[in-house]
Amino acid sequence: MSQQQVSEQPVVMGLGPLKGMPWPTPDPFLFCVHHDDRYPQGTEKMGPAPSLLTGRQIGQDFDGRDGWNMYHGSVVPGFPQHPHRGFETVTIVRKGLLDHSDSLGAAARFGGGDVQWLTAGGGVLHSEMFPLLQPDKPNPVELFQIWLNLPSVDKLVTPHFSMLWDRDIPRHVAKDDAGRTTEVTIVAGSLGDAKAPRPPPKSWASRADTDVAIWTLKLSPGARWTLPAAARGSNRFLYFFKGSSLKVGGRVIPASHVLQLRPEVDAVLENGPDETELLMLQGRPINEPVAQHGPFVMNTRQELQQAFNDYQRTQFGGWPWKSDDPVHPREEGRFARHADGRLERPT
Repeated sequence: MSQQQVSEQPVVMGLGPLKGMPWPTPDPFLFCVHHDDRYPQGTEKMGPAPSLLTGRQIGQDFDGRDGWNMYHGSVVPGFPQHPHRGFETVTIVRKGLLDHSDSLGAAARFGGGDVQWLTAGGGVLHSEMFPLLQPDKPNPVELFQIWLNLPSVDKLVTPHFSMLWDRDIPRHVAKDDAGRTTEVTIVAGSLGDAKAPRPPPKSWASRADTDVAIWTLKLSPGARWTLPAAARGSNRFLYFFKGSSLKVGGRVIPASHVLQLRPEVDAVLENGPDETELLMLQGRPINEPVAQHGPFVMNTRQELQQAFNDYQRTQFGGWPWKSDDPVHPREEGRFARHADGRLERPT
């Protein structure tokens, strides 16, 4: 096919509404959820001040009552200890804080643009809690959690915990002819001279030929920007999660929709009158069978059964914390303590 024929192909290959959670994802991704909770003031125990005794199914609270959820938390919102095997979690905390604890003995508090990248590999337990530190004002929490698959050869690698601090994540800022800006935050992949921090060593994203990109885009009102082409054969999804009006490749896109883009052509984005934000997930597919049950993602049903057996037998090393839902002291800042005792703090 000639370059002219390629350029004449429609940029938008598919379109669907963003409803509830999780969002649809392309191979090599497995899962994407956008948590956007408007939590109220916090208590001494860093939970929400309003009573939890009425109107909520504590331990399984996903109804969005009053604009927020407890999820599986009973005092502090979040997700008490639970297992994973066979894939990676990439957690982008845009607002608020997340307290992490895991079976490796690692722990962290991160937020404000920080990203945690956890290779579950052969098996790990972790807890993800949302401490509400402010007793006198709201405690909004907004984050993306994305699951990136591992190929069969790496399904059982040693688990790996890493932090990408906000200060180290590059932003590419472009201006159109009218001076309107588009800012691209590059969690994985590269754009021009901006290259994301190195992903974990056994990640699909660490391979040079997999074209993995995880970006968030922010377009000022009326901004126009061209998303450059990706590699032929990659999958590319664009999630229009904030804003009122957008055109992609000349096609009008309704708010709160996901687009599948033709990867090998540029995509011209034309924003409407309000600020718009998008998430992009892109990568060459792994193209292997997926057998998934809850937090385990393998290639066959037999491997899934083995994952359950291993978890029941070993608890993936056991849980070293005093509770299933640990939170760090209120006065603790952002930090990461690795399994080997190494301590990181962003400046």
